[in-house]
Amino acid sequence: MLTKKQKNLLLFINKKLRSSGVSPSYEEMKQSLNLKSKSGIHRLISALEERGFIKRLAHKARALEVIKLPETASANDIYNNFSPSVIKGGLDEEQVPSDEVEVPVLGKIAAGTPVEAIQNEVARIPLPNNLEKNGDYFGLKVQGDSMIEAGIHEGDTVIIRRTDTADNGKIVVALIDEHEAMLKRIRKKGKVVALESANRKYETKIFGPDRVKVQGVLVSLYRNF
Repeated sequence: MLTKKQKNLLLFINKKLRSSGVSPSYEEMKQSLNLKSKSGIHRLISALEERGFIKRLAHKARALEVIKLPETASANDIYNNFSPSVIKGGLDEEQVPSDEVEVPVLGKIAAGTPVEAIQNEVARIPLPNNLEKNGDYFGLKVQGDSMIEAGIHEGDTVIIRRTDTADNGKIVVALIDEHEAMLKRIRKKGKVVALESANRKYETKIFGPDRVKVQGVLVSLYRNF
């Protein structure tokens, strides 16, 4: 069983690796735990390594690999790069007030296996009040459960800000080979693009850079109750 500091450090290392692909520095780890010296970090890392939670990679400075996470870690601990802004309640386009900005819903997006690329408008929904009105947005209906640990459920309608770029760790609509679209967390390293699920049942998909085009970034979602 891990101490609170050991668990917090492990989750911080995991978050840094997932967001940037690089281990945090000892100074960053020290600051994250509000410790006064780096010697405490050395002891915590040694303890995590002895318990099999992390591995130090030989011949590489600052290189750590997370082997496993504590069973008590929640989905928010692991996938805390995105906390969806959920607008609760049913969506009924016939009741949208005329003065509200509307967003086109362009079909379904796979949170699981790929589906055919979305093309045609099937409905319109109100733009959430917390989003800038001058942005370019579209909606998609979620199909599948591969992003459930990021708070995205099958049947949700995700709101996407249209863009062709995204920072590492963002949840995006990715177009694969010009004809299949999926909702995944994106990681780029060198000439490799990884599309990650937020569900341990699904494997990370690896592609060459010429095969993946970002169509937009997730900013909010609607959920029916």
